Amino acid sequence: MKRSQLIACSTILCALLMANGHADEDMATDVDVSESAEEKEGALPLQELQTFADVFHQIRSGYVEEVDDSTLFEFAVRGMLEGLDPHSAYLTKEAYSDLQTTTDGEFSGLGIEIGRRGSYIEIIAPIDGSPAVEAGLQAGDVILKLDGQSVKGMTIDEAVTIMRGPVGSPINLEIGRPGNSEPFEVTIVRDAIKVASVRSRFLAPGYGYLRIAQFGRPTGDEARAALDKLMAVSEIDGLVIDLRNNPGGVLGASVAVSDLFIDGGLVVYTEGRHPSAQERYQATAGDQLAGAPIVVLINGGSASASEIVAGALQDTGRAVVMGTRSFGKGSVQTVLPVSETRAVKLTTARYFTPQGRSIQAEGIVPDIVVERAKITSMEARQIKESDLQGSLDGTSEANPQDLGSESEALTSLRENDNQLYEALTLLRGVNLLAPRDRNPSPVPVTTAEPAPSE
Repeated sequence: MKRSQLIACSTILCALLMANGHADEDMATDVDVSESAEEKEGALPLQELQTFADVFHQIRSGYVEEVDDSTLFEFAVRGMLEGLDPHSAYLTKEAYSDLQTTTDGEFSGLGIEIGRRGSYIEIIAPIDGSPAVEAGLQAGDVILKLDGQSVKGMTIDEAVTIMRGPVGSPINLEIGRPGNSEPFEVTIVRDAIKVASVRSRFLAPGYGYLRIAQFGRPTGDEARAALDKLMAVSEIDGLVIDLRNNPGGVLGASVAVSDLFIDGGLVVYTEGRHPSAQERYQATAGDQLAGAPIVVLINGGSASASEIVAGALQDTGRAVVMGTRSFGKGSVQTVLPVSETRAVKLTTARYFTPQGRSIQAEGIVPDIVVERAKITSMEARQIKESDLQGSLDGTSEANPQDLGSESEALTSLRENDNQLYEALTLLRGVNLLAPRDRNPSPVPVTTAEPAPSE
């Protein structure tokens, strides 16, 4: 090996040895091989370091285009992190800035949370009100091409860089969708994504709806304010918390949301190799809804922080979880700066529900499975007692739980979002079975004559 080659390779070896804690302070361009790295527990074998240096040299000297050493070394670091798991990554200055902007709740782009599926990019969840939702993209869709460029082997950061762009500029995506035999193309116009992480309304008198689209830093405060707003209008007899297609976000925000409904106790805990990864997050005393029943809606697009909330409320018996199995991202990522402009996003721990369940790759299994479906009524118009000629008029007041036709709003809800409709139905049923007066006034017993049949 020529001296210039030896110097280049030795520099790489020095850097790796220093990172491994076995570099001599006087080492500059030569490597002291008198002590085998294998003799020290946990040290990278010198032979492996030499292999890395040889590969580095072969690329440096023989690749079809010249690549500077710093770029090659950055590629090596990036590949090292991406080989660990789908969520560890090397953050350039731009990527780190994008991460901070996203968690603050505003950024520009398509409005999708993405992950890796094999060699391609999968949509974990589209963000409410984003261009991606308007274009019809769904959780589980796989991105095959971006503006004609295959994403096979592309890093998450590279894909994000392509998808981000000036507001108003179009981008063409080739999408593969489970159940579709052929991929299809869709053109999306980039826009400023201002994520309203929390929305609320009443589904029916006394029954509230809290939609959490993602968990940013202010989400806990926004959820509390939304509940206060609902409670200023009416007493809440039941609440649906909608976490479907919520890709997660800030861990602390999920704890803050859970704390609104759990009257003290464990929300989530984390375990990792480093002592700093051992954390336990507790709820404070007090329940914002004073025990009113809750249904949490989840699906395959519910990930990370949304799974923490669903798991905590499920384990503590505070809510019924309904929908379909969640995504299963039960790991914690920590952003660790390595220079003034570079950082690594490293998976440092797994998180566990209060009862010790790991969500990683398993997800949250609903208490009641309700798949998204299109509901069509099959009940035809039937003759009732009131339709019969000469039937007697009713003399009692109308039952509050009138068995007549549903309101227009509920009919629309049943037809357009059967999962939310079932959640509301469950809440109403729970309240119907609430403890009542056990000693009502006696009612005369009469014989009920069966209705006429034809």
